[in-house]
Amino acid sequence: MKCPFCAASDTDVLESRVADDGEGIRRRRECKKCTKRFTTIEKVRGTALWVVKKDGRREPFDREKVKRGILRAIEKRPVSLELIDDVVNDVEREMLRREKEEVPSKVIGEAVLRRLKKVDKVAWMRFASVYLEFEDLSDFEKMIEKIT
Repeated sequence: MKCPFCAASDTDVLESRVADDGEGIRRRRECKKCTKRFTTIEKVRGTALWVVKKDGRREPFDREKVKRGILRAIEKRPVSLELIDDVVNDVEREMLRREKEEVPSKVIGEAVLRRLKKVDKVAWMRFASVYLEFEDLSDFEKMIEKIT
């Protein structure tokens, strides 16, 4: 494991524990060269998950892309990054449980919306406005009516 600070490849594992509900291992490491500490998470790579876009294109599932979308929605909201990581992990787990190699982007968007609604209503509305392609204020009004 390379040190993210100095790129040295000699590190010690200080602590290991189960992470992500048993689906990974969290390791606390220390670089022997610069003595800085960092955390890694090891996960088993499963089958590749492909996202089928609205126009029929296919692309690999990218959890960082999901996270970026959520981060834009929670901007300036009192939501922790840890909670966002939990949402992304839950969505990824749900998609993998489907046991299909391809999943429509619509299913991923709906899974994110379900979780964001429980986390923060404003972030949920922001995400919905992009995901559901709101065109004017009436679209916002309809969504507000649904949650009130």
